[in-house]
Amino acid sequence: MKAIRIRMQKFSRPGVIFLATVVAIITSIVVANATQTITTPNAAFVSYSLAAGLSSAAITPATNRSVLVMGTCTTIGGVGQVSLQHIPGTGLQWVGLESYSGAAITQGFSSTAGTHIVSIDFFHQVDIRVASIDTILIHNGSAATRAGNVTLVW
Repeated sequence: MKAIRIRMQKFSRPGVIFLATVVAIITSIVVANATQTITTPNAAFVSYSLAAGLSSAAITPATNRSVLVMGTCTTIGGVGQVSLQHIPGTGLQWVGLESYSGAAITQGFSSTAGTHIVSIDFFHQVDIRVASIDTILIHNGSAATRAGNVTLVW
């Protein structure tokens, strides 16, 4: 019995070193293949305060990528959002959800100025619209001043 135990101890030391080496190699391979690049998203924040009937300056979304456009009206409440793609020289396409009072899916593709994209206030009077083939704007269609903000994340 003593001879077997001594033999196992002599064999187990190189065996343990070999096994530890194999485990280290496999772990390194798995970690190398599982490495994930996480990038910080870009964002643009636009505050607005628009008198009745006025529009903001044009906003140019990032090109050829999905842009999350979220807007809110802090004066009377409301929020809306769309995922939007800006295709340079061609137009804008989007899908999202209108503000919660009478909320509905909004979707479309346009390069025509004035085309409604999404409402961002409770009464659906403040909206984000197509400004040009490559830009959007915030428009206040109510009879009073409205304020809030729009955030673009890409």
